[in-house]
Amino acid sequence: MANNERVYITTTLPYVNADPHVGFAMEIIRADVLARYYRSSGKEAFFNTGTDEHGAKIHEAATKEGIDAQAYTDRYAARFRDLKGLLGLSVDNFVRTTDAHHVMSAQEFWKRCAASGDIYKKLYRVKYCVGCELEKTDSELVNGRCSIHPNREIEIREEENYFFKFSNYTKPLLELYATHPDLVIPSFRFNETKAFVARGLEDFSISRLRRKMPWGVTVPGDDEHVMYVWFDALVNYISAIGWPDDMDRFEKWWPVIQYCGKDNNRQQSAMWQAMLMSAKLPPSKHIVINGFIMSGGQKMSKSLGNVINPFDVVASFKDVTPFPEDVLRFVLLHDISSFEDGDLTLESIKASYASNLQNGIGNLVSRIMKMATTHLDGPVELHELDHHNAIDDAFNVFDIKRALECVMGAASELDAYIQETAPFKVIKVNVEDGEVLIVEMVERLYRIAILLEPFLPRTAKEIQRLIHENKMPETPLFGRLP
Repeated sequence: MANNERVYITTTLPYVNADPHVGFAMEIIRADVLARYYRSSGKEAFFNTGTDEHGAKIHEAATKEGIDAQAYTDRYAARFRDLKGLLGLSVDNFVRTTDAHHVMSAQEFWKRCAASGDIYKKLYRVKYCVGCELEKTDSELVNGRCSIHPNREIEIREEENYFFKFSNYTKPLLELYATHPDLVIPSFRFNETKAFVARGLEDFSISRLRRKMPWGVTVPGDDEHVMYVWFDALVNYISAIGWPDDMDRFEKWWPVIQYCGKDNNRQQSAMWQAMLMSAKLPPSKHIVINGFIMSGGQKMSKSLGNVINPFDVVASFKDVTPFPEDVLRFVLLHDISSFEDGDLTLESIKASYASNLQNGIGNLVSRIMKMATTHLDGPVELHELDHHNAIDDAFNVFDIKRALECVMGAASELDAYIQETAPFKVIKVNVEDGEVLIVEMVERLYRIAILLEPFLPRTAKEIQRLIHENKMPETPLFGRLP
């Protein structure tokens, strides 16, 4: 199979210092939709996710609980692994940065960057946000604190660390951006990256003293240092596909389409691309950047304590639908911008459910299948369907919200067509004409179910089953909320 018929998709790796929240659920669901769409288009897709398990935040949280860091990460990694079943994900690989193969890969990657002359040691003093696991300049601080983690004190760190020669890559990165105009999506995020790099790059620290922060990958040849968490974690994108010991597998899948949040733009679009250049590896294919999920106007984050837990959301719909995971999938895909910030509350989730799923898709299926089971002798003969050009166009630019809106638009058009043609009235006057209308509606509903499958897989499969068997739902697809 040619490489253009294979697609490698990955999320970022979330820190395992708390339960998953809907911000990461949105990212991993979008990656899943993309993988499912490519597979439905006849491509072979490999979908990677996992957990980032090293660094000061993890060490700090484990120490606070009085437990071993590995035991701490084992517990939370299991929660993130559980997202596969909870959200109906088609994940192919789950990498942990504590995996032996990943540790080996990270150390080999370090050696390759060192061989390129891009790693050196120096004494430095820096303002550091543990929440971001990043150094901060004065211009990035608001009232002396990180704007993303305003509840944390900025730490002043002074120690001898290894550094990566980021400053060597200003020109190479700008040349990369010029020759890969769709590397970063959307374009306004790419413009941020270009402006950041064009201002000139400063070398960044890639190690920590083990005696101060012992939880990390050992630096090759220096047991006194562990790797900086970002340097270690970014390597997962290549370790997950066999690098460096299974190059056939690596070359089968690389380059990658990466999903990340807007607070990861610099790391993914500049730091990681420079690191790949240093290790003599090709760049990523696309970096698709999400906005933040807000809740009541505030950024939703673990540090601010206003998180909506995806486990709780799914559990709250178990009594009203057999597909509770599709409720969360729908809301995150349909109600939140593909690239801008969006706002989400428990109340808005319930309102969207009632409007779009209960009174929308669910009601449409019930109406059509009631007519079909009442008036047709058996299942409608179905034919192979062509792709929907508008949906393909939306997926080509990673606008998943627009793609789902196209499907919902088709459902609304079908609902309006039922009102306009009134087949339930026509069939009382002319059976043959009424049956023709009902068959047409079943065919259109089937097309909608096929198009809906990457977004709401279990719901779509159930609608297809009902059509194939010419049956009414035994229970409402989306029942009334109490």
